[in-house]
Amino acid sequence: MKFAGKTAIVTGGSRDIGRAISVKLASEGANVVVNYNSNEEDADATLAAIAASGGGKGIKVKADVTKAADVDALVAKARAEFGDAIHVLVNNAGGLVARKTLEEMDEEFFNFVMQLNITSTFLATKAVAPHMGAGGAIVNLASLAGRDGGGGGASAYATSKGAVMTFTRAMAKELGPKGIRTNALCPGMIATAFHDKFTPDAARENVANSTPLKRQGKAEETADLVAYLASDEASFINGANIDINGGLAYS
Repeated sequence: MKFAGKTAIVTGGSRDIGRAISVKLASEGANVVVNYNSNEEDADATLAAIAASGGGKGIKVKADVTKAADVDALVAKARAEFGDAIHVLVNNAGGLVARKTLEEMDEEFFNFVMQLNITSTFLATKAVAPHMGAGGAIVNLASLAGRDGGGGGASAYATSKGAVMTFTRAMAKELGPKGIRTNALCPGMIATAFHDKFTPDAARENVANSTPLKRQGKAEETADLVAYLASDEASFINGANIDINGGLAYS
C-alpha cells in the first residue's frame, strides 16, 4: 500500500490506460480522483473497479481539462474530498482525434489536438503544483510518436506528444528544487480502444510482429510503470521520458 493516505488525480481516468492507472493507484492505497469529460458510464465502471480493488477510495469528476476553469474546479473538488494536499498527478487525457495529412489539416484541427494533449497537461500541472509538497510526483503520458513522428496522418498528435516530452523536462527542472518529480512515459503499441479506432488490424499485427516480444502491450503494464514513477521507489528519477514498447524502438 505504497500510496496509503495519498491523493492522486488521473486526467482521462475513466477508460483504457486511464482506468488501469486509476485502479492500480487505488489498489496501492491512493484515494483517486477519476477525471472524465463525456462518458460518465465509463467513469462509473472505473469507480466500481476501484472499489473492488480493496484499496483507496475513488470519486469521479467531470471536467474538460483543456479549459482552465474546469481544471481549477477539478482540483478544488479533489481537495474538498480528500484534503488539501495532492500527492500524485497523472496527465493521461489526450488523443489522436483523427488521422489527417498536412493537406487535409486545417488550423482548427491542429490547434484542437494541441489543446487536447499539451494544453491539458500544462493546465493540470499549473493547477496542481501549488498543492504538492516535497515528495509529490507528476507523470505525463507522452508517446513513441513524440520520438519518431508517428504513423501516417498523425503529425499533429506526434508534435503534441513531443511537446509533452519537452514540458516534462522543463518541469523537472522548475519543480525539482521543491521536491516534486516530473516524468513521462512514451508508450508504443498498447492494446486499447485508441488503436481499435485509429489503427487498422493489419497495421497492428505488423507492429506486433516487428516487436521483439511479438505482441502489443497491455494497459495494465503501462499502469505498473506509472505507479512506479509516482512512488518513492523512483525518488531519484526526474525529467525522464521512459519508453515502454516491448523493444520496438530505442531512445
